[in-house]
Amino acid sequence: MSDIASKLTQVREQMEKLGLDALIVPRADEYLGEYIPAYNERLRWISDFTGSAGMVIVLKDRAAIFVDGRYTVQVRQQVNENLFDIFHLIKDPQPEWLSQQLKAGAKVGFDSRTVTPAWYEQCSETLADANIQLLDTEVNLIDLCWHDRPKPIVNKALLLDKAFTGMASTDKRDKIAQLIRDKQADAALIFAADSCNWLLNIRGRDIPSLPIILGIAVLHSNGNMVFHCNINKLPAGIEQHVGIGVTFKEESELSDTLNLLAGKQVIVDTDTANAWCMLKLRQVGARIIESADPVIEPKACKNRVEIQGFKQAHIRDAAAEVEFLCWLDKIVAEGQRPDEASLSNYLFNCRARQKFFVEVSFDTISAAGSNAAMCHYNHVDGTPAKLPDNGIYLVDSGGQYFDGTTDITRTVAIGEVTETMKRNFTLVLKGHIALDQARFPEGTTGSQLDVLARQYLWQQGLDFDHGTGHGVGHFMSVHEGPQRISPKGNNATLKEGMVISNEPGYYEDGNYGIRCENLMFVTRDEAISSDRKPFYRFEALTLVPFDLRLVKRSLLTDVEALWLNNYHQRVYDTISPLLTDEQRTWLKNACRSI
Repeated sequence: MSDIASKLTQVREQMEKLGLDALIVPRADEYLGEYIPAYNERLRWISDFTGSAGMVIVLKDRAAIFVDGRYTVQVRQQVNENLFDIFHLIKDPQPEWLSQQLKAGAKVGFDSRTVTPAWYEQCSETLADANIQLLDTEVNLIDLCWHDRPKPIVNKALLLDKAFTGMASTDKRDKIAQLIRDKQADAALIFAADSCNWLLNIRGRDIPSLPIILGIAVLHSNGNMVFHCNINKLPAGIEQHVGIGVTFKEESELSDTLNLLAGKQVIVDTDTANAWCMLKLRQVGARIIESADPVIEPKACKNRVEIQGFKQAHIRDAAAEVEFLCWLDKIVAEGQRPDEASLSNYLFNCRARQKFFVEVSFDTISAAGSNAAMCHYNHVDGTPAKLPDNGIYLVDSGGQYFDGTTDITRTVAIGEVTETMKRNFTLVLKGHIALDQARFPEGTTGSQLDVLARQYLWQQGLDFDHGTGHGVGHFMSVHEGPQRISPKGNNATLKEGMVISNEPGYYEDGNYGIRCENLMFVTRDEAISSDRKPFYRFEALTLVPFDLRLVKRSLLTDVEALWLNNYHQRVYDTISPLLTDEQRTWLKNACRSI
């Protein structure tokens, strides 16, 4: 019996003890963040799937895994299809699927700490319509079977100075407290760990690439805050750092804090909090106001100090990228073809030498040839491939710096590339330019702009199955809401100070992948704004050349070519002073006018 088959058997034995016909295992833990610590990677344990989003459902005699469009190729490489049926996370809703698979009277188990209230309500209602019961197992059944589960890592929190944040913790808490009072609420459950860290001007090392300390807070309408975390992670001097009004308690005491909200009006974000907290508040008689986390939008709208930090971090990050790309071209010309791991390690070392660098902002996607067709490929999941003699190399990477977070994708020509590759790269680049140059009025959402990045691909019958842009935090999560640019509807409007990615792509399964990604921030367009009607535009933060060997000039308009030339001139003028003579010569050629 295979290792995964044995695990499924163990889980089914636990299910049988509770009389369950199915068990839901989301790729989530009790904090519901995108990135989770190794000891909470339950979905990976049960399936071998390493992607950042997905769900497994274990039935008595079979199992299914649901993943989104980023992982349709990867999931078939990692998951045993003899044990799991594979479905689309969005196109195949799990509650409806369960209703079709199970008979009336069946029981479905789940851990209420690992799903949102919104998911719980929708799933519970759908299953109830089919006379199927959704039961909270209270104890996570995976944990009962995971005998070699890693131990949590305990690292001290980092105290981030106001010189980086631009705003003291007391001022942030007062600002959010006013928003709580505006809702006629007594308190807000601040469930997202990055929201808690932002409020307190702290960061942590609980999760690789995500510099936060895990925890859950309650913020009262007077600005006082109770933060539940592992107390052993708190450094000396934290009370003075955060200012008056903050109480630190152990995570195990969260239930007691929620009990004290009995009869109070409490803001809860049902899209980010876990269902356990919601059910607990209902149980004690709190009056719940369902509303967005009041921290999310203020956190997303970076202040002047944060934007300036972003700019400086991106300049240093660009110097590291250029060092890497210069070296890459040199060794390829010499006939060397290193593997994806060696390339990733070299790029890491380039970044690690930069001022204020802490860690990478996500696992580097170092993808050679056909591996680049997998949007979120990770070379550590298998044997790293070597660069092709002729083809494409895609590298999506980023860094966490005290003054900002970076995320950049560059697609590089290795040897000779086909005319089709050049055409498709240029179509992607045209979409990137169109989005970069957008001008839009106040109240515009990212979904309204998404078509700008896809239009040229669409004209050729091509597309890409992922969002065009995601928000980025300040020395925080590389994936931050509420802003995004995506075909999927999103009510969050793009506001001044928001940082967001611009990353259209194209992927040909089994052949190659293309992505052109910069980070940019939203700024007021004074040239066309009026007091009655503000207009906004984007300003690029990323300053690294696009590979001109992949550009088909005949497909660019003169306006697009001018944009590319002007961008490359800005790159050269800004980054060249930081480089060696060899790197400066390489950059001069990479930024040549077309």
